[in-house]
Amino acid sequence: MAFDGLVMAAVARELADKLTGGRVEKIQQPGPSEIVMVIHTRERGRQKLLLSADARDARVHLTEGSYVNPLAPPIFCMVLRKHLEGGRIRSLEQVGLERILKFSIDSRDELGRPGEKLLICEVMGKHSNILLVDPDNNTIVDGIHRYSHAVSRYREVLPNRPYLSPPEQGKRDPRTFSEEQFRTEIMDSDLAARVADVLLQRIAGVGPQTCREMVARAGLPLDYRLEHCGDYELTQLWRQVQWVCTMLEEGSFEPTLLLDRRGQPLEFAALDITHIKAHRREKGGMSSVLDRYYEKLNNLRLLEGYRQSLLQTVRKEISRLKKKLSLYQKSLATAEKAEKYRIYGELLTAYLYQIEQGPEAKVQNFYDPEGTEAVIPMDPSLTPAQNAQAYFKKYLKAKNTRDAVINQLEQAESELSYLEAVETAVLQAPDMEDLTEIRGELEEQTYLKPKVQQGRSKAKKEQSRPRPLSFMSSDGYTILVGKNNKQNDYLTLRLAGDEDLWLHTKDIPGSHVIIRCDRGPDVPDQTLLEAATLAAWFSKGRQSGKVPVDYTRRRHVWKPKGAKPGMVLYDNQRTLYVTPSEELVEKLEK
Repeated sequence: MAFDGLVMAAVARELADKLTGGRVEKIQQPGPSEIVMVIHTRERGRQKLLLSADARDARVHLTEGSYVNPLAPPIFCMVLRKHLEGGRIRSLEQVGLERILKFSIDSRDELGRPGEKLLICEVMGKHSNILLVDPDNNTIVDGIHRYSHAVSRYREVLPNRPYLSPPEQGKRDPRTFSEEQFRTEIMDSDLAARVADVLLQRIAGVGPQTCREMVARAGLPLDYRLEHCGDYELTQLWRQVQWVCTMLEEGSFEPTLLLDRRGQPLEFAALDITHIKAHRREKGGMSSVLDRYYEKLNNLRLLEGYRQSLLQTVRKEISRLKKKLSLYQKSLATAEKAEKYRIYGELLTAYLYQIEQGPEAKVQNFYDPEGTEAVIPMDPSLTPAQNAQAYFKKYLKAKNTRDAVINQLEQAESELSYLEAVETAVLQAPDMEDLTEIRGELEEQTYLKPKVQQGRSKAKKEQSRPRPLSFMSSDGYTILVGKNNKQNDYLTLRLAGDEDLWLHTKDIPGSHVIIRCDRGPDVPDQTLLEAATLAAWFSKGRQSGKVPVDYTRRRHVWKPKGAKPGMVLYDNQRTLYVTPSEELVEKLEK
């Protein structure tokens, strides 16, 4: 993401057109770094303006989003209300090509005297700020982020301190360049540097993505080095600088939002970014693009936060089980001595009247086909008969321990397999709805405490049906894919018919896949291969080169009594080896 000077210029032009002359009706501060102003204009009605000084997401644009406000307004919000509510926006301007926007607002003081205030939004990454300034004496009324010289040697942001603009970055406004000056400026740089980095260092208002776009539009590779630039390359780059200047002078911006295959935000810009591969490109006004981008970004962050919360629970349980498995395997190794104790006991019993009391007994081992001599350790304080009984007791104890450990080991391995399947489902869940469904499954399995349902009755929850992914094969067959264990159960045990083909990665956690055989039991090889590839993609083996996938008729799949969600057994299977392919997934999506 690049909220650069070009984006600010596009926002400034849009806001000047829509907000100039508008009256400030309401001011709110929903977060520690955000201000929302409702501005009423005659031509366009109410407009909602967002100013953000967040270190990650600093920006300014019109918004249609809803924001939750604190019960008590923060101090900065009350200051803005005191000085700006009821005022009119006289003008607004961008400072050069910097990411600084100044709103000049006509207002009245507490005695009703007319005056002017400047509301300044500085989009500077972690140094971003929103300030209210009195232009008559150039003093700060207040700032959303206050700091003294102890934090910044350059300036203080405190009430009644003089306002200083952020330090200049030493870049040139491209509108002040001549071609000769441009060439001199560019070539007076590190020749080993990439051209895009040189443009970023030398030209004001352009961010990293804009610089790469200029290089791409000049017909050069993105990693092209300055040392390889000749007259032709510099001429092509100069044309791109002129293109940017024309855009600034004419306001011919092309605000663009780039989205990936799942509709998640990749990038935004004030121009059409052509060098980035995107599944979808959305156009619109600059504010609209920014509003959509940050809405999607916030939703994505909520999704990832929820995902990490579930992963933390699942991985904690996986770690616990692996420790238990290690202990069980050690106990099993010890318990494997049970057979040796039985043999010692029987040999002592068989040769009882030949053995003298002592530390050991040497007898012929009739259990050994070669009849070798066995040396049996004994307790010298016990008779041979008592030693034999001691070995039989050890045998029974070890045998019982082994049987118990084997049972516990099988249960732990089964639970581990289940949790690894849940982990894969959480990692691959595309949206909040699927993660919520997985959380419900973890609650049912008592790994999580149930959340109190708000605004949704239990009856409605029970009525909701799982919605597996649906694909269409090249031969026109419907392929269904479960996205989590509950969907896998629903798909395999309720939705699929007996003659449908069932697929699953061999010994790898993943989704159940069903090929609908409505047109008969015979499925074309291409459809079978595509379904197997989907099974490999929606599994833990997604990043592997070759993934084994079992397939069989649905009638050969059954769920053991008491098995956890998604856990099934099957037989009469065959195996295919396929390579997971995201391109095929995109191609087959309905």
